Amino acid sequence: MELSNKTQISEFFLLGFSEEPELQPLIFGLFLSMYLITVFGNLLIILAISTDPNLHTPMYFFLANLSFVDICFTSTTIPKMLWNIQTQSKVITYEDCIAQMNFFIIFSVLDDFLLSVMAYDRFVAICHPLHYTIIMNPQLCGLLVLVSWIMSVLYSLLQTLMVLRLSFCTEVEIPHFFCELNQMIQLACSDTFLNDMMMYFATVLLGGAPLAGVLYSYSKIVSSIRRISSALGKYKAFSTCASHLSVVSLFYCTGLGVYLSSAATQSSHSSATASVMYTVVTPMLNPFIYSLRNRDIKGALRRFSAMAAIKGLIVLG
Repeated sequence: MELSNKTQISEFFLLGFSEEPELQPLIFGLFLSMYLITVFGNLLIILAISTDPNLHTPMYFFLANLSFVDICFTSTTIPKMLWNIQTQSKVITYEDCIAQMNFFIIFSVLDDFLLSVMAYDRFVAICHPLHYTIIMNPQLCGLLVLVSWIMSVLYSLLQTLMVLRLSFCTEVEIPHFFCELNQMIQLACSDTFLNDMMMYFATVLLGGAPLAGVLYSYSKIVSSIRRISSALGKYKAFSTCASHLSVVSLFYCTGLGVYLSSAATQSSHSSATASVMYTVVTPMLNPFIYSLRNRDIKGALRRFSAMAAIKGLIVLG
């Protein structure tokens, strides 16, 4: 088949959640609020960590990267949806759809890898505390983040190239609020066997391997905590990883819930609604989980707020 015949359309239609006009202002206000909270909350975490020398440690270095990825993650999908609601249009061009799918894959896989890296960091801190600073040195921390980025970009590039070989021969309506990989493959009118196999293989490899790493790390952490004799010592050890464990549980439970619900209902609109949990709600809740359950973050935020207030008074003066 000629390359010019591969793709015979120039745009897709994102159907979103509802086509009822009276619900559009409510949906717009709800998602705009969640997006602003996500960006503002994660940006505060990044600023607090970068300005407070007490937080220049591996754990908070990874947390700052996670907050940055969460901002990018939601910015890939929500602004386009808000724009479509505001302009009363459902159109997204073919090029924009491919780009959105590409960046969504990058940041979702990065989230997965960073949570696994943070679990390894907590494993070293609790199970090998005397060697923590030696093992988790700045070079290793930077390398772990760099490898996570490289693997995410390469995987996204591979999936994108495989989607580009597909042909879409008619007007394509995507029953989702963004261009999701699975939806794109299902709507193609050419053979998608290789795409399906690659997607299932990657889900097992890139989803299962980090999850296995997280489970292994926490099995060792729990075993190490159980050997601590004092109750206070157990509480202090567990409190160092409680926030991360909460975020991991939220991320994997919502992601797993999306795929189980979509498989059970076979409804694309149900899948789109469930996807909100891990694409919007989870990144929005992460800053609250880390700030409310972490004394160091709360202290850094107070110091950052005080510093900002002083600088504001100086500027006004």
